[in-house]
Amino acid sequence: MSKTTEKAAEIDEGIQKEIHEKRRGMRKFFRDLLNMHDGMMTYEEIDAMMQENTVIHGPNMWILMLAALIASIGLNLNSTAVIIGAMLISPLMSGIMTMGYSLAVRDLTLLRRALLRFGTQVVIALVSSTVYFLISPLDAPTAEMIARTSPTIWDVLIALFGGIAGAIGNTREKKSNVIPGVAIATALMPPLCTAGYGLATMQPTFFFGALYLFLINTLFISLSTMIVMMLLRVPYHRNVSDKQQKKINHAVAAITIVVAVPSVFFGAATVISSVMDKNISSYLSEQFVFSGTSVVQSSADKTAKTVSVSLVGTPISDDVIAMLEQEMPKYGLDGYTLNVTQNKVITNAEEGNADKITIALQENRIDELEQLLSRCEEEISGLRDENSELKDTLDYAALSEKASKIFAELSDVRCGVISDNDCTYTLLIGKTDRELSDSDREHMKAWLAEETSSEHCEVLISYVPPETAETSETSETSETSETAE
Repeated sequence: MSKTTEKAAEIDEGIQKEIHEKRRGMRKFFRDLLNMHDGMMTYEEIDAMMQENTVIHGPNMWILMLAALIASIGLNLNSTAVIIGAMLISPLMSGIMTMGYSLAVRDLTLLRRALLRFGTQVVIALVSSTVYFLISPLDAPTAEMIARTSPTIWDVLIALFGGIAGAIGNTREKKSNVIPGVAIATALMPPLCTAGYGLATMQPTFFFGALYLFLINTLFISLSTMIVMMLLRVPYHRNVSDKQQKKINHAVAAITIVVAVPSVFFGAATVISSVMDKNISSYLSEQFVFSGTSVVQSSADKTAKTVSVSLVGTPISDDVIAMLEQEMPKYGLDGYTLNVTQNKVITNAEEGNADKITIALQENRIDELEQLLSRCEEEISGLRDENSELKDTLDYAALSEKASKIFAELSDVRCGVISDNDCTYTLLIGKTDRELSDSDREHMKAWLAEETSSEHCEVLISYVPPETAETSETSETSETSETAE
């Protein structure tokens, strides 16, 4: 083998070794990245913790009772902060995780003890919340209560993912804020207290709806804990035969399906309702666009398939309403009918909506008056422009001749305009051989204003006595004769 060939082989071997090391480094990186055993407690420590979670301690029960009362007050007052505080105080999470752990290690004795402790906790919380709502003067359901009566598939996913995070965090040597976060996300205490409200007020919808949400959270947190413990390869306690284990597995699978299936239908209904709300919103925002008309209230009854709209402003015709109804199928609103109310205060509207409609009607009336005022101002401006044009085209020579005929006592009559920094004046200038009274001058001024449509008129009449006039005429005659000679 030549030296060149040996060198090439060495280079190739070095490249292959480098690639192998990089691959091994990447595998190690991802293995460390996804390693759930890192920082984990020993199996003995985990088992001891779970065994402790099955013991009924008096202080824990008192804390549970107080947490139930705090959650009930938060629900009653619709206070999210108070409800979150109650979820952090509640010790329900540990018992649920112990049930999942007992299934993973196949320990029926531990499962029975965990169920007994958890059942006791549920009864205490349910009784505490029921008693509170029986004596509370506030019996109206709040938004926080209503939100916990319609569980969907999303609640299943939250409980599943939250339980996985809780199981991983609970088995670490260094505890973190995972468990409090899971307690808040999965919300065990609020639905249980909402069920107590349903019992106290005899409302089955609240009782069964909230209890169903509590059941979802409990079951899927337990299942997720079981999955994590199996992934961590926690040793079996081996007090269950293979036949019993199969029965347990089948029972768990059946319970899981029975509990999860209704949430899928509820979730689908929620999605469909959300899509319909979006379609209705798009229909109203895109089709109800009119100049001088605005939508002040809209509502939809999905059961009756009706869309009701209240309009304020310039009324739209029946033909336009019929056209709007024909456009509804384009937005997925097949079979829906359109109800339009125009410029009317709806008597059965909510207080806030009624105020909104009243304000809109008043604003619309103000807009109409402003538009009318604007038109009047435009007309006045147009008339002023016409008047100015008339002034500019007025024949003052003809006006002077007309004035000399009407006012025979005047001579040398002239009409015209003169302007200063303030305004423009229309003038009537002339001479008279007799003194004019103030009424005569006012009469002339009024006539001039009438003829010229001017707001600023002045009359300048000079009084020339008869003797002065004759002298002036004689002088003019002499000058004329001299010029002729």
